[in-house]
Amino acid sequence: QVQLVESGGGLVQPGESLRLSCAASGINFRFFDMAWYRQTPDNERDLVAYISVGGSTTYADSVKSRFTISRDNAKNTVYLQMNSLKPEDTAVYYCRVWGTQSWGQGTQVTVSS
Repeated sequence: QVQLVESGGGLVQPGESLRLSCAASGINFRFFDMAWYRQTPDNERDLVAYISVGGSTTYADSVKSRFTISRDNAKNTVYLQMNSLKPEDTAVYYCRVWGTQSWGQGTQVTVSS
C-alpha cells in the first residue's frame, strides 16, 4: 500500500522560504515520477512542480524561478523548496505519485503579514 506523508508547511511572511518534504513508502520510489500540487478552498488541485525519475523538472508559470523540486531516492523523499513566497502561494500542498491516484494528506502553507 502506497503511503505519502507531507511535512514542512506553516505560516510565513511574504518573501520568506519554506521547504516541503514528502516521504514515500510502499513503492519502489526510484522508478516513479513525482509531483507537487496545491489547492485552495475555491479552486481545483493544480500542478505546481513535477520531477521525473531522471531528474527532469517542470514548473507552473506562477512558481518558476521561485520554487525548486528535487528528490532523494536513498530517502524515498521528494522536496519542494519554496523561496520568495507570496500571499497567493497560500494553499494546501499535496504530493502525488505521477500517473496514479496515490496522494498524501496535504500540508498547509500560509503566507501572510
